[in-house]
Amino acid sequence: MADIETFRSETRSWLEANAPESLRHARGSSDALEGHWGGRNAEWATPDHKAWAEIMADKQWTAPMWPTEYGGGGLSKQENKVLTEEMGRLGLPAPLTGFGFTMIGPVLLRFGNEEQKKEHLPKICRGEIRWCQGYSEPGAGSDLASLQCKAVREGDEFVINGQKIWTSYADKSDWIFALVRTDPDVKKQEGITFILIDMETPGVSVKPIQLISGKSPFCETFFADVHAPVSNVIHEINAGWTVAKALLGHERTMISQVFGGATGARKGRGRLVEMAAKYLGEEEGGRLADPVYRNEVAQMEMDVAGFRYAAQRMNDEAKAGHQPGAESSMFKVVGTENNMKQHELMVRLAGPQGIGWEGEGFEDDELDLTRAWLRTRGNSIEGGTSEIQLNIIAKHVLGLSG
Repeated sequence: MADIETFRSETRSWLEANAPESLRHARGSSDALEGHWGGRNAEWATPDHKAWAEIMADKQWTAPMWPTEYGGGGLSKQENKVLTEEMGRLGLPAPLTGFGFTMIGPVLLRFGNEEQKKEHLPKICRGEIRWCQGYSEPGAGSDLASLQCKAVREGDEFVINGQKIWTSYADKSDWIFALVRTDPDVKKQEGITFILIDMETPGVSVKPIQLISGKSPFCETFFADVHAPVSNVIHEINAGWTVAKALLGHERTMISQVFGGATGARKGRGRLVEMAAKYLGEEEGGRLADPVYRNEVAQMEMDVAGFRYAAQRMNDEAKAGHQPGAESSMFKVVGTENNMKQHELMVRLAGPQGIGWEGEGFEDDELDLTRAWLRTRGNSIEGGTSEIQLNIIAKHVLGLSG
């Protein structure tokens, strides 16, 4: 315990001395929630955000629990918890985020060979490469194993042709981790390969997709005679389904935490309570004036808080090396449902002020409210539909069949 307290004291002193003053207590901002993904052409909200990423990368704390030889901090579970708490005490945002940390990084640590780890993991830790995911196709969404994006081997390369869809941030990314069909003559799950592709490779093209909310991170990604070295295959040729399933566990965990309210610091009373007070008014003592809405807001806050603490335990276990399994489906379902219910309640609280789209007479957060509510409709689809997650829970958690 003394060692941990020493680590806490040293960490606190280091953060106090090195964290940019402008970023302290900034976790509640939209920039903090979106995070900074790095990349070859990274866009930073301010110079201090860029400096903060560089400072933490030099300290090797952008991926605190990854091995030091790959750019991580090599911290223990307890030390990482202390670092998280001390960053939270100062309200500091994560220096870097993105699929490199939440999806492909953990997969490389588990399935990548030594050369692949040394090539890609340090670049993720330094924010030099931004990743996107090439899984879904127009004819292979929930039934992902039906994918048809084809890769034919020619010597030391694969030549890839096909299309991916719903590729989040493909237009901003440098590399893509993709599933491709390398053997069409076997059971569909057995003919899939997991491969890494540089987005600057000739033949790769991207087309953004517009959503009903008016904005979208999603894109279509096309491969036309794209050459990728065989050395970019993760694990084994035709054994990509094993890697794909492992990565989906990390993805569902990430989605549940982002949309379910498990990530980021909740400053003060929280947005939902503040909105309720704004539109309903408060009684003496700070109680919301409307008893019906008061109960709904209280229940929603308790649901989110309970989920956040449970998800944090799972997150700590993942960082300690536990590979997410079927439990990630439970968190994904509950997290996305929480997010949809919370936005539905906020729109109802705001009344007519919650249905603005553009123009005068609305505050910025009101204009964003309907767009955000519409965006949540996709939560139960992305990362595997809720129906698919419920099937996984029924089969692998409850042991049901039939």
